[in-house]
Amino acid sequence: MEGNRYINPYTDYGFKYFFGTEPNKDLTLHLVNALLQGREVIKSLTLLPTEQLGDTEEDRRSVFDIYCENEQGDKIIIEMQKAEQQWFKDRSIYYSSFPIRSQGEKGKWLFGLKAVYTIGILNFVFDEDKDDENYYHHIVQLMDVNKKEVFYDKLTYIYLEMPKFRKTEDELVDLTDKWLYALKNLPRLLERPKALQERIFSKFFEVAEVAALSKDEYAKYWESEKVFYDNQGAFMTADRKGYNRGMAEGEAKGRAEGEVKGRAEERMANARRMKAKGFSDEVIAEITGLTAEEIKQL
Repeated sequence: MEGNRYINPYTDYGFKYFFGTEPNKDLTLHLVNALLQGREVIKSLTLLPTEQLGDTEEDRRSVFDIYCENEQGDKIIIEMQKAEQQWFKDRSIYYSSFPIRSQGEKGKWLFGLKAVYTIGILNFVFDEDKDDENYYHHIVQLMDVNKKEVFYDKLTYIYLEMPKFRKTEDELVDLTDKWLYALKNLPRLLERPKALQERIFSKFFEVAEVAALSKDEYAKYWESEKVFYDNQGAFMTADRKGYNRGMAEGEAKGRAEGEVKGRAEERMANARRMKAKGFSDEVIAEITGLTAEEIKQL
C-alpha cells in the first residue's frame, strides 16, 4: 500500500484525479474514445457537475464519479464500481435517467434527445457471465428482440469486468487493451510499460506519480487509499464468512439427507427380510411404515 510509485485509480480520489479534473480532461477524452471503439469519435469534452438533483425536494439525487458532455451535447457518465452491489444494474439505469430528464424543455418541445453513454469500470464480474472468461467488454443498447437489431441507439451502456481482463503486456492489441491494462496494473507497476508508447500515456504516467502530489493532495489520496483497502478487506471477510457458512450449511444438509436416506434403506432391508420369512404385507407395513405399493415392489 504505502510506497507505491503510482496512484491507485481504483480509489475515489485517484479515479477522479485522473479523469475528473480540468487539467487531465485529455485523459478522459482519450479513454472514452478508446472504450467507444469507433462508434463515435469525440473531439472535445466539457466536465459537468457530478451531483444531479431530482425535480422536487422529495426526489432522490445521484452523484456520478465523472460526468461530462461532448461537443454535440451528448452526455457521458463514467463510474468506477469497486464492489458488487445487489441492484447494480438498476442503479446504473436509474443514474442514466438524470441526463435524459435534464434535457426536457418547457413549452413546445418535440422530445429530440441527445445521446447518453454510461461507462462502468467494474472491479467485479456479473454472475450470469462468470464462467465466460473472455467476455468482459459489454456494450448494451435497446434492441428489437425479434429482429436482433438496435432499436434505439441514443442510450448506450458500456461495462468492463476488470477481473476478467488478464492480458499481458505482449498481448495488448489496441487502445482499449492498453487503457484497461494501465488501469488494472498501475498500482503495482514500477515504471511505464514499453507497450504504452502513445503520447497520451506519457502524460498518464507523469500525472500518476505519487511523488508529484502536493502535501494536501497526498493527504487526501492517502485517506482515500486507506478507505479502499479497508473496504477490500471487509469484502474479502464477508466472502470468506459466506463461503464458510455455505460449507457448514451444505455439510449439515448433506448429513441430514444422508440420515434420511439411510433410514429409508434400512426400512427396505427389514421389509425384504420380513417378506422372505413369510410375514404378511399388512404386518410389514405396520412395522416398517412402508406403503402397500412399496412392499409389492420388493
